[in-house]
Amino acid sequence: MGKMMALRGILLLIVAFDGVVSQFQPHLEILPMQSIQRKPVGKSLMLTCRPNVPDVNLVSDLQWKDDQNMTVLPKPIEYYRPLYDSSGNRLPVKPGQQPPPMYTEVLPGDQSLALLIPVLTDTMAGTYYCTASYANTELMVQSVRIETYVAITWKDAPENQYPILGSDYVVKCEVTARPAPSIDWLRNGDPIKTGDRYVVRTHGLLIRSVEEADDGIYTCRAAVIQTGELVERSIRVEVQIKPQIYGLPSVLETVEGQGFSTFCNATGKPVPEFTWVKSIDQRNVAQADRFIVNSITGQMNILTVDKDDYGYYTCIAKNAAGVSQSQTLLDVVIRPRIYELWNTTVAVKVEGQLLCKATGRPPPLITFRRWGSKEELVPGPQPNDDRIVLEQSFDDERGESSGTMRILDVNRTDDGLYECVARNKGESAFKVGHIAVEYPPTFDYMKTLPPVFSWEERPVNLSCLAEGIPNATIEWRLNERLITELYDRNFEIQGSGPRSDLIVTPVDNRYYTAYKCIASNRLGRSEHIMQLKLARIPDAIPQAIPRIVTATSITFDIIAPPVELGMPITAFSVQYIRELDRDWNNAFNRTWSPDSPYIVEGLFPQTTYNFRFAARNLVGLGQWSAYKLQSTPRRSEPEPPRLLHNPIDDSEAEDGADPMVMSPYADHFEMRWSVPPNNGELIDFYQLRYCPGVKVNGEWHETGELCVTRDIHASEATAYDMSSLQAGTYYRTELRAHNAIGFSEPASLMIKTARGGDVVLRKDDPILSSVAIIAIAVGGVLLLLIIMDLLCCKICNIGLLATIRQSGNKSSPSRDIDDDNKFSSSSLVKEPSPSPLPSPSSLKMGLTPPKLTPLDDDQENQPLNNVAANGGVKFIPSSVDYDGTMTYSRSGELIGRNSAV
Repeated sequence: MGKMMALRGILLLIVAFDGVVSQFQPHLEILPMQSIQRKPVGKSLMLTCRPNVPDVNLVSDLQWKDDQNMTVLPKPIEYYRPLYDSSGNRLPVKPGQQPPPMYTEVLPGDQSLALLIPVLTDTMAGTYYCTASYANTELMVQSVRIETYVAITWKDAPENQYPILGSDYVVKCEVTARPAPSIDWLRNGDPIKTGDRYVVRTHGLLIRSVEEADDGIYTCRAAVIQTGELVERSIRVEVQIKPQIYGLPSVLETVEGQGFSTFCNATGKPVPEFTWVKSIDQRNVAQADRFIVNSITGQMNILTVDKDDYGYYTCIAKNAAGVSQSQTLLDVVIRPRIYELWNTTVAVKVEGQLLCKATGRPPPLITFRRWGSKEELVPGPQPNDDRIVLEQSFDDERGESSGTMRILDVNRTDDGLYECVARNKGESAFKVGHIAVEYPPTFDYMKTLPPVFSWEERPVNLSCLAEGIPNATIEWRLNERLITELYDRNFEIQGSGPRSDLIVTPVDNRYYTAYKCIASNRLGRSEHIMQLKLARIPDAIPQAIPRIVTATSITFDIIAPPVELGMPITAFSVQYIRELDRDWNNAFNRTWSPDSPYIVEGLFPQTTYNFRFAARNLVGLGQWSAYKLQSTPRRSEPEPPRLLHNPIDDSEAEDGADPMVMSPYADHFEMRWSVPPNNGELIDFYQLRYCPGVKVNGEWHETGELCVTRDIHASEATAYDMSSLQAGTYYRTELRAHNAIGFSEPASLMIKTARGGDVVLRKDDPILSSVAIIAIAVGGVLLLLIIMDLLCCKICNIGLLATIRQSGNKSSPSRDIDDDNKFSSSSLVKEPSPSPLPSPSSLKMGLTPPKLTPLDDDQENQPLNNVAANGGVKFIPSSVDYDGTMTYSRSGELIGRNSAV
């Protein structure tokens, strides 16, 4: 055993010594050091042969030899020319100038020689030798073996693949390599188990009956055991779904002349693109005028539908998985158009009809209605008038329809405008036709007119207007004789129909009689008797009763005398004198219109007056009558003011309760009143008192400490704004008038304010709102404009006020002339109405006593101190107008001063 160990040690020493000796023996080294170089085809390779000798300078004839023992030559010198010029542009390659498949290069520094193979091919596999001489005596040789293989290469393996739902699909993964690789698959990182649905094939992975759940990332993994190469390829698989159109109706309906829009909806993956095609000419409507198609949403818009757009349209949905299409009919509703409606003329008692024709798709329904009425005719006889029958007909092929309104027994009320209504799904069309009903002349409306009056040989118009179609001709007769044959210059006929005026100048009583107007047309004739009567002044007034007597005024109730139709009373007049003055020539006059209050003002207190009254019409003033002796009371406190408020219905209130008024505001109320008679002393102020309170068991209880009393100067206004009231509260108000003698009786009123919170002004609230500030600013501007206009009027006689004043001055004379004409003119009006002569709209007559000044007690019983310088009475002419609210007096014509009793 010990001998064996010693022998092994000796052998190790010999080997080590041999290594040391060989280390210093000249030889060649090939780098890389592996004796076998395995490289993939297509790659480049460089092998370096380096001498390992004591003295490199003794090495010579260093070269490489290929597997055919052919010396590999160095790279020719022409291949060392630069590839790019100084500007960076690639230099052209000379024809046939291709680098050799392999060549050698001497590496600087250590006398190494490199074998360079730019592109390795299968034919280059084999054993290569590096040889050299050392000191010209020793030959050095070193070899290396080059083995080639084909690396794993993806020949057909797209990174994105799109199978179609429901089909069989092979996920492509074709790999080339030598030696042949092995293939396995993963899905979303998990190995795929092959079976019924997944089958691994040479060129990929077969998926049977692709489902949407097969989406995912598939990994194709190739491995070569011999080379240890392993390469993975990630493939994104997205299942695509063929488009499927849904929800497209078989018929779409639109209206001619309107816009239209519809959608084509489809499922699919990826989202399909849409196309609309008109089937009749296979034209893509997106390229046509008036059509707009959104290929993403499938919406088709028609800006303005034309009747030629009618037809079938195909929606095509397309994506990478396939194409789907569906067809629909676009039915264009053509709006109705009435193309025939003729006016018609028919006589009474015969049948008439109105025909209306229209076109449209579908054929429109035609009916009629009276112009201005919303009620339309129904087919057949009408429920409320079986004389009227509606007949309808339709032509679907031609798109036409007609409607006929037949009136079996026409009467005058059927005359008028009728509207034809043609209606279908699109809209309605309207056209108006006229049925003119011919009928004999008639004087129906003239039968209620009053007689015509004249007096003092005044010419008068007898106007005769006959209704009839065709227009009637008119002739006049007196005592069954044609007036035209009488040759009487007191008759003048103007017009022969349908209106004719007989102008009569009644010079004596023979002309106050009946005149016959005869109208005729081709359908018949009619007669009308017109009376011309002699007009007279009114009868005496039967009675005038004093109703309200104050110290300075008396209000009368006048009972009018009976009058004849057509001769109304136009005014009432009064004359009055003091009891001691028996001369009516010195009387004061006052005239009222019939609808005004009959008030005599300006009287003296504690004075007795004698009154007489007369009525006036167009003829003149009637006889004085209704004599009345009336005294005025002494001067006293004023009459109670009359409150100008309409109380609410208080029929359920207790007797004697104050009237109730609801305020529209919660915190204030405006009290308004009219000026009462002052009873001989001027009113200097009004006193208003208002108190809040409640009514308990029918009795009013005031809150005394909250009562407010205000004195309002008479010259300021006849209204007062009661402010700072409480919301939803009852207030009792008392208003009294005051003159030098004392207070009047109070006028009472109950007020209830509206509900709402009281207005509380906080410290941080602005004193004036923005609206109030704007209103003040606008008011200031208006005031400035008024002042400027007033200055222009005063200085230059220009501006708005000057224009109003000038127009007023121009109109006054004409108004006075018109008033005079109403009573004294005898000129003939050429175009009067067929009714009797109209009465004047208002009369301005009478006298007003002079304005009285306050008297003391000694003056009250003195005679009238209205004596002129010549000792006569000074008459002040005046007139009285009444507008329904107040009575106004102004100077005017003196009437009746010397009227006889």
